[in-house]
Amino acid sequence: MPVGGGSMNTDFPATDLVILAGGQARRMNGMNKLLQQFDDQIQLSKICQRFKSEVQQIWVNSHRDSSIYKSIEPTVECFSDDQQGFLGPLMGMKSAWSRVQAEYALFIPCDVTYIPNQVLAKLHRALEKNPQASVAYVNINGDALYPFCLLKRASLSILEHQLAANKLSLRETFRQLHAQHVVFQKQSLFCHSINSLDELQQYKQMKAFKQMFVSN
Repeated sequence: MPVGGGSMNTDFPATDLVILAGGQARRMNGMNKLLQQFDDQIQLSKICQRFKSEVQQIWVNSHRDSSIYKSIEPTVECFSDDQQGFLGPLMGMKSAWSRVQAEYALFIPCDVTYIPNQVLAKLHRALEKNPQASVAYVNINGDALYPFCLLKRASLSILEHQLAANKLSLRETFRQLHAQHVVFQKQSLFCHSINSLDELQQYKQMKAFKQMFVSN
């Protein structure tokens, strides 16, 4: 059953969505990026509306503001990392598997500005091409966006091993998972994610400039 009710119109296995929002946002002065409006919508709503019809359940991996998330998107479920200390997206991914019911989980960073068309279906197809692969990640304009990825439940043991060894690199972990990737191109994209207040200001200025250019 998809989040919004009805039946899923998909040609891939049942998948849950996990929004990664467990960081400290130090370069954003502590602002919760999932509650910011980079474009015309709050990030939480933008991501949820994009995937509601494609996934079984939407989860938010975050250590704060769960009541606010649910007031905006009542169907989301929230969880924090299994271990304190802000250990990054690898800990969020490992923690998800004790909540997620599906055998596949799509992870997406809370600060993405661009969600490619058919991204979930294309990631599933990339996994199907290599039976050994347990992860497929997004590459946008030549940049590997490792936290934007589709994981199989079979990845859990390697995630746990890497965390136990304090090896927190997604790149290295994904190498062990025989990672596949899907390349997307968007020429007009200024940045694929927002990591600081300066980037947010520049992103909004670029959007305003483009709107002025189009309207003229």
